[in-house]
Amino acid sequence: MTITPLMPVYPRCGVRPVRGEGCYLFGERGERYLDFASGIAVNILGHGHPALVKAIADQAATLMHVSNLYGSPQGEAFAQKLVDKSFADTVFFTNSGAEAVECALKAARRYHHVNGAPQRFKIISFTNAFHGRTMGTISATNQPKMRDGFEPLLAGFDVVAFNDLEAARAAVDETTAGFLVETVQGEGGMTPATPEFLKGLRQICDEQGLLLILDEVQCGYCRTGTFFAYEQYGITPDLMAVAKGIGGGFPLGACLATEEAAKGMVAGTHGSTYGGNPLAMAAGEAIFEVAVNDAFLANVRKMGDRLRQSLEQMIPNHDHLFEEVRGVGLMLGLKLKDSAEARSFVAHLRDNHGLLTVAAGENVVRILPPLVIEENHVAECIEKLSAGARTFEAAA
Repeated sequence: MTITPLMPVYPRCGVRPVRGEGCYLFGERGERYLDFASGIAVNILGHGHPALVKAIADQAATLMHVSNLYGSPQGEAFAQKLVDKSFADTVFFTNSGAEAVECALKAARRYHHVNGAPQRFKIISFTNAFHGRTMGTISATNQPKMRDGFEPLLAGFDVVAFNDLEAARAAVDETTAGFLVETVQGEGGMTPATPEFLKGLRQICDEQGLLLILDEVQCGYCRTGTFFAYEQYGITPDLMAVAKGIGGGFPLGACLATEEAAKGMVAGTHGSTYGGNPLAMAAGEAIFEVAVNDAFLANVRKMGDRLRQSLEQMIPNHDHLFEEVRGVGLMLGLKLKDSAEARSFVAHLRDNHGLLTVAAGENVVRILPPLVIEENHVAECIEKLSAGARTFEAAA
């Protein structure tokens, strides 16, 4: 037998973490890494945060799982907090971002079904998007690397150019249910939606009775300096998928919805064995209590500005390697020149300079630190990036 015990679907690197502390990861041989990947925007409080650790330990000793056949005091309390702080009237808890997107897609189709328009089932999504790896979520992208070998995919998706409002408008017909869009694209290249684009999609939905579904799995939950990224656009969605930062490392996601958008989601239409379990709710509440307040968000904006300024000041020193800084808050990216390849540079930083980042589309290096970083972490990141750029140039 040649296959590995872990199914070999990940191109795993040589980093083998066994412990985390704050903004650092430690490998099994004791090596230390500055973690500016955060599990791809997940560990918003870093590693081993005492409030999260205590909440999980206390809840694990009390009650970890019960069926959703029973009432959920923990889920009700956490859902109310999310409702109070967002556009939403109701919440469905999941275990992941892909599941949250799936719930939103089902809710959108079901909405039109109960409104007597079952022919409205088509979702318009956008180029360079990443919504997950389920059959439904890969059907919502046109990226061959996501789709190859899995056809036939689900019908009912049209993909048009991101940030092209006229293309989105032209794609609407009598079968359209709504739009699915990342407020800030992560995997696709750290590209924010333009205000004109997002406001335009909201207007089209309002004019034609469609639903606006936001995917804020990566860009939501304080990452951009507001609780959710849509707050910076002056619009609200009808449905929104959330995950990653909401659990700070514990598997947790959520589909948020207005009462109107959720009108078709009645008993029996959707479910999850583990979604909203007491242990997940404890983790979610602990993250919420630490992160969802004005002081924490102000510091995210401050550190985001500081990191962006430092990156922009660094670029002229390596202007044949770096092109520009992208992103919002502490969801930033360095676009590389065509002469370099982002995945290779990410590997170089990791293996030679102890800095963990993540590659993205459009030849971008994602910089996604824990939201609790301080000035010294920014300085260390820039020092490692600069050193990595010099040695990468020498290696090239």
